[in-house]
Amino acid sequence: MSSYFQRHIFFCLNQRPSGEDCCANHGAQEAFEHCKATVKKAGLAGPGQVRVNKAGCLDRCAGGPVAVVYPDAVWYTFVDKTDIEEIVESHLRNGQVVERLRLADDVGR
Repeated sequence: MSSYFQRHIFFCLNQRPSGEDCCANHGAQEAFEHCKATVKKAGLAGPGQVRVNKAGCLDRCAGGPVAVVYPDAVWYTFVDKTDIEEIVESHLRNGQVVERLRLADDVGR
């Protein structure tokens, strides 16, 4: 049985009203939009390929901003558009994890 999408990438876009640090304070929305556009431009969007999704809190705030790729269960942190482009090309297109952007397993809230 195959999945409807080969991979999903979820971006935490959570904004904490209390003023606590969160992914939304670190350019998560812009990264999500850039990823979505990059995936589409690369011809990777759609059934059998890649879906770029928004998410609420993913509970890994200390590493924010964060995104996770499923079904691979690979967590990323990122700084800029170049990082997003590398994740799209290396992981979403070619299935190769970008180790330098991988979020350490022990990073939580």
